[in-house]
Amino acid sequence: MADESDVETTIATLVTGLVYPLGISAPSVLGPLVRIYRGWPNPTALNADLAAGVINVSLFPDPSQHRITTRYIDPPTAAAPITPSLTVSVTANTATFAGMAALGQLAGLLVDNTAVVHRTVASDTPEQVAATLATYLRASRIVQLNGTSITIPNAGLVIGRVVADQQTQTETRRQQQGIRLSCWCPTPTIRDQTAILIDAGLSQQTFLTLPDGTTARLCETGTRVFDQSQNANLYRRDLLLSAEYATTITTPLPAMIFGNSLISPNGVTTRSRIG
Repeated sequence: MADESDVETTIATLVTGLVYPLGISAPSVLGPLVRIYRGWPNPTALNADLAAGVINVSLFPDPSQHRITTRYIDPPTAAAPITPSLTVSVTANTATFAGMAALGQLAGLLVDNTAVVHRTVASDTPEQVAATLATYLRASRIVQLNGTSITIPNAGLVIGRVVADQQTQTETRRQQQGIRLSCWCPTPTIRDQTAILIDAGLSQQTFLTLPDGTTARLCETGTRVFDQSQNANLYRRDLLLSAEYATTITTPLPAMIFGNSLISPNGVTTRSRIG
């Protein structure tokens, strides 16, 4: 699910791309070193940076600008499809497994009218998956195991499948959060250049893509300039941002590997009518 921290991190990443378009190993387009981070700056560290000509750009949430904007809850929606990392190929009556056996995957073989299925675990390998399915099949017929390959002599039909559990996403709440993006600079000129660069760049980002795949609507609500004499080296401008984003819950959706199957009593091999 998306969190306030995800929104701030995404904005910080965008700002970093604006200031360091060639990467952080290259100089900033502003010239001086620029530190971009979440949270309020430490006064001692900030003063040292300003004295050395280093720009600071901080992101801090404004608690007074937080409000719930939920109107109604949509039904669950399917998340992006998950492709299994484990694969199986069948040639004649031989099935061969490859790839990686990750959690949430089902590997199975349908041999004539007998289906065997194994739910993979994190420690599984293609060899272990093949060995497990071969053990299940040996309860009813002859099976030859060779590494990741299973051969079933005299089999009339061999179908191999690997499927992955899918996910559904439900929006449970929507909120709008104010975020203060502060440019702390050693001179008025650098302050203006920094704020103009960031403001222009963020003005093109109507929506932010968050780590969970949802989007946040981003807009600017105002700006403020601080030129108080409390610090001779401090020239600051704040960009006041507002981000509206959703809180979501992700639920796994079990996948079906063989359809129209008959459930058999304990100790009896599961059989399937349709592959």
